[in-house]
Amino acid sequence: MSKSEEIKKAIGGHGMWKVRLRSAVDTGKSEFTVDKVKVDNQCDFGKWLYSMTNDEKKSEHWIKVRDLHAKFHVEAAKILDNALAGNKDSAAKGLDPSSEFSKLSANLTSAMMSWEKA
Repeated sequence: MSKSEEIKKAIGGHGMWKVRLRSAVDTGKSEFTVDKVKVDNQCDFGKWLYSMTNDEKKSEHWIKVRDLHAKFHVEAAKILDNALAGNKDSAAKGLDPSSEFSKLSANLTSAMMSWEKA
């Protein structure tokens, strides 16, 4: 799959996390564990990202996307942890438009789109 296709697929896949996290907040359950969500190299995009050559990993786009992607996973894991622990209010607050997760999600999408166009 081309870089462009991988990035487009990742944008959609990471957008689905809002739905998954909202479901976890509402039900207190998830098919995912906090430990698995926290790491950025276990999702399809993360596996692809880390499989790139050392030269590709030196690009400004790769570095920015990798950084935002890692932070996205940490924030998603925090929300999931709160949801699974029954801290519904804290978990729901993590999904607010002004939350760190929402900001990271928007910034990650923007960075991936810029990389895709480059």
